[in-house]
Amino acid sequence: MGKITLIAAIGKNRELGKNNDLIWSIPEDLKFFRNNTINKTIVMGLNTFYSLPKLLPNRHHIVLSHKEVELDSSVTVFHSMEELLKYINSLQEEVIIIGGSMMYKQFIEYADEMILTEIDDSKEADVYFPEFSLDNWNKEIISNHEYDDLKYSHIIYTRKGVK
Repeated sequence: MGKITLIAAIGKNRELGKNNDLIWSIPEDLKFFRNNTINKTIVMGLNTFYSLPKLLPNRHHIVLSHKEVELDSSVTVFHSMEELLKYINSLQEEVIIIGGSMMYKQFIEYADEMILTEIDDSKEADVYFPEFSLDNWNKEIISNHEYDDLKYSHIIYTRKGVK
């Protein structure tokens, strides 16, 4: 059975992005994202796929969309959550959900782990990471950083009861 991990950078109020773009641009956090997704399967919604500058190297891209779309032949497209979950459960590897907000909302109940960059700032946003109860998660702060007077932490949340 595949492991499902959500990865995101969020603000104090769970802000994710605005106008289909990231709110914050932190070079070290982009490296953190790359290091946690390299050589893995990444899953995203269609808007997130379109927001990428290009296909991310050394990653298998999966897009969940109800629309019929023509994408690069190396991208796998699923049209239903049920199909995609069945596929993920057939894998023996970690699958990383990289956005957007609807994908996080759909997958949070299935996630084994969340890798969040929690930014000590808030900005105007039009999409947000879903609320979750800390009662269901073990929290481990991996590291604390500062960039351009912006403080942020890399945190791993592991679902309680998951081995």
